[in-house]
Amino acid sequence: MFAARGTALALLPSLVAFPVPAAAQDAAASAVVAPLAGYSAEASAAERDWETKFRALPSPDNMREDMRRLTARPHHVGSPYDKENAEWILAQFKAWGLAAEIETFYVLFPTPKERALELVEPAKFTAKLEEPPLAVDPTSNQQAEQLPTYNAYSIDGDVTAPLVYVNQGIRADYEQLDRMGVSVKGAIVIARYGGAWRGIKPKVAAEHGAVGCIIYSDPRDDGYAAGETFPEGPYRPQDGVQRGAVSDTYYQGDPLTPGYGATKDAKRLPIKDNPELTKIPVLPISYGDAEPLLKAIGGQTVPRDWRGGLPITYHVGPGPAKVHLKVAFNWDIKPIYDVIARIPGSAFPDQWVIRGNHHDAWVNGAEDPISGQVALLEEARSMAELVKQGWRPKRTILFCAWDGEEPGLLGSTEWVETHQDELRKKAVIYVNSDTNGRGFLGIEGSHTLEHFINGVARDVKDPETGLTAWKRTQLYDISRASETGRQELRSRPDLRIGALGSGSDYAPFLDFAGIASINLGYSGESGGGIYHSVYDDFYWYTHFGDPDFAYGRALAQTAGMAEMRMADAELLPFDFHGLADTVHLYVGQLKKLLKDQQAEAEETNRELDEGLFSAVADPKRTSVPPPRKAVPPALNLAPIEAADAKLTESAERFAKALDVARTAGDLNAQTLAAVNALLIQSERKLTSDAGLPGRPWYKHQIYAPGAYTGYGVKTLPAVREAMEQENWKQAGEQVPVVAKVLDDEASLIDQVTVLLSGAAR
Repeated sequence: MFAARGTALALLPSLVAFPVPAAAQDAAASAVVAPLAGYSAEASAAERDWETKFRALPSPDNMREDMRRLTARPHHVGSPYDKENAEWILAQFKAWGLAAEIETFYVLFPTPKERALELVEPAKFTAKLEEPPLAVDPTSNQQAEQLPTYNAYSIDGDVTAPLVYVNQGIRADYEQLDRMGVSVKGAIVIARYGGAWRGIKPKVAAEHGAVGCIIYSDPRDDGYAAGETFPEGPYRPQDGVQRGAVSDTYYQGDPLTPGYGATKDAKRLPIKDNPELTKIPVLPISYGDAEPLLKAIGGQTVPRDWRGGLPITYHVGPGPAKVHLKVAFNWDIKPIYDVIARIPGSAFPDQWVIRGNHHDAWVNGAEDPISGQVALLEEARSMAELVKQGWRPKRTILFCAWDGEEPGLLGSTEWVETHQDELRKKAVIYVNSDTNGRGFLGIEGSHTLEHFINGVARDVKDPETGLTAWKRTQLYDISRASETGRQELRSRPDLRIGALGSGSDYAPFLDFAGIASINLGYSGESGGGIYHSVYDDFYWYTHFGDPDFAYGRALAQTAGMAEMRMADAELLPFDFHGLADTVHLYVGQLKKLLKDQQAEAEETNRELDEGLFSAVADPKRTSVPPPRKAVPPALNLAPIEAADAKLTESAERFAKALDVARTAGDLNAQTLAAVNALLIQSERKLTSDAGLPGRPWYKHQIYAPGAYTGYGVKTLPAVREAMEQENWKQAGEQVPVVAKVLDDEASLIDQVTVLLSGAAR
């Protein structure tokens, strides 16, 4: 340990400066094993020994049997098997010797009592709105327990109106409709999945005056155009339907308890006019049900990139197709069951390394989420076995099996909101997974963890190629990159990790509580079109997902090593070079966005003056020129640019000070404790108590899900989204807010540097 002055501080040099080029790393690794970042040489050797023992323990056979048990019946929120699964997971944790408990919350979870969709003109057709059982798939026939196909948090509604096809139903599609002279006011829209999170489609439709929304899965995207359909292949069959929530994007979690836990006696907002509920009724359907509806639509043919994979000519409408849509729901409060287990820390029990995956599903949920949950269980079992062998993590490790993720990250959000004060003091990192399959390691997360998680990925073997998971992902990225991108991928020592938006249980940790987070999972080679359908089950997964659970084992190894390495580190291995480098990239993107918006507005106006749009339009088709655009003002981004430069300088000074301290080898326990305490708070400094404009639940100022993308991330969101929405006043007001957050982060890094420099002197 770094407990006594004079102990050698042999930190991995690449924590403070880039290591050797990537191409040389694999060869070098076999000759010399460098100490781990944040570890003395002695502690690093001991840690690697424990990690070697750990990697041998996760069992694919265990994962297979755990999945068989957890997916045996539908286990959505409020179902008997959801509770049974929670109790079974609790019993597993306890059987392995872990302290564990269930925390129960009470959330709004509507379920359908009426669903109807009919084509009433020019012909009659009644949608089936069901997924038929398949003889080869033994759990697909559990109709009495399955949730019907529906969208949670749609309002009740009974509407009859003309039908308009709106492609993916995002804002750009409505701009195209305007150009075609088509209005959706008073209409029901039909949109295909894709382009944005499903909840954005009814949101934008309502903003344009639509009275109802239908969302369907087009075979171009995840059906027969992508590959063989289930049960012959992994893709969505004709009657497969994607269930899912369609709440708005103001906050995550229970719609009735924003910002605080949905405990039994919590004060709840009214359901009526709740901001998270849709403004119009919504229903998802299969492409089998969608085809007769789309075939009946007349009007102009759609633009080329709006065409789906059905054997029809796609038209926009409106008319002659008219449909009747009716949905009504039971607006019930349901219990959800979070299962929390822990391995107490031996040295720093009040510093928490948190690992999570959810256990609820829309139906049987083998891929989503049990493929990730069984990996978490094997991590917990394997670490419990290490404890029996004498391993004691320095920090407390929490294993969390969340409930209610599918309707809106309910279990994780309510737990974070309930424990927010404690978490902001104690949480070091949150490690998340969700779905898992065959293929390449995907990593997204906080960029203070970029170098750390790259190091973990270098120590995990891809089970089918023998390459490291890191190397295989790097080569995959190179194969898909431009020439410039390939050069960076080959020369940059660390893979850039993606930024996190929303869509899984990391969101409340990162966006609300400011806890550094990582999301992990393998994917890319399983295929799949059974997302949120009855066919996402044990039969599908063991034929097409990860049949031998080799990548389930790889996920357990990857996430487990990340937890162990962070829990045992003497100096927490946060790195600010990756953060500064990434923020600089984001600032450059803001500058480019402004320049592009200005150039686009000027060019559009020039083309209007020239009469270009009228000249090139087909006189026999409706074509409306775009409106004139106000040229964006010269937005003053100088405060953000200055803060960006300050952050880069602070990160460089930190790296040099750490290198000097490492060489001097004299960080004592008191200094280590002070440095680690600041490092834990580094992600918190990137948040603002006021949150984003109009969305105060989202505190993080570097990453947030987009108000009009849902899952998709917006970086530097307060400024970027205002710019995209051409709200220049708001964009200008948010520039100093973001600059202050970056300044505060730089100041914290400088405090760490002072401590390190003082120790070195």
